[in-house]
Amino acid sequence: MAYPDDLLVDGERIVLHKHPHGKMLIVPVLVLLLVVALCVFVAALVREQAWAPIAWVALGVVGAGLVVWLTLIPVVRWRSTHFVVTTRRVLVREGVLSRTGIDIPMSRINSVQFRHTILERFLGCGTLVIESASDEPLEFTDVPQVEKVHALLYQEVADDT
Repeated sequence: MAYPDDLLVDGERIVLHKHPHGKMLIVPVLVLLLVVALCVFVAALVREQAWAPIAWVALGVVGAGLVVWLTLIPVVRWRSTHFVVTTRRVLVREGVLSRTGIDIPMSRINSVQFRHTILERFLGCGTLVIESASDEPLEFTDVPQVEKVHALLYQEVADDT
């Protein structure tokens, strides 16, 4: 899903648009599989009981609630998080019902750093640290292809000056 062009200023174009790395979805997918397997197992255990239909409804309600809470909400949260680099600024937008955002103009960026652990190097992600004219550097975790994003962002900062 592309970032909406109507949120950009005149003459600004998107250079890069990313969501957090897909590793954030590993636990929600495992939870989904575990909940489904557990519900099917318990449903099979009680199938011979007279109260089996009531147990199945209860399992369905509890299972659906767990799937929504532990799988669907994290997936929607991941999908609605945007890391965008334009020709003029870096934008980060998060949230579904209530949104938060950070905009950093290219002209205010002092330095760009990245770091990643061995596991993150294997997965192809890392943490991007942007130091701007503000007091504290901003850290963005789980950035996919963090080294390429770092190089691209550095190039954009150099082109802006």
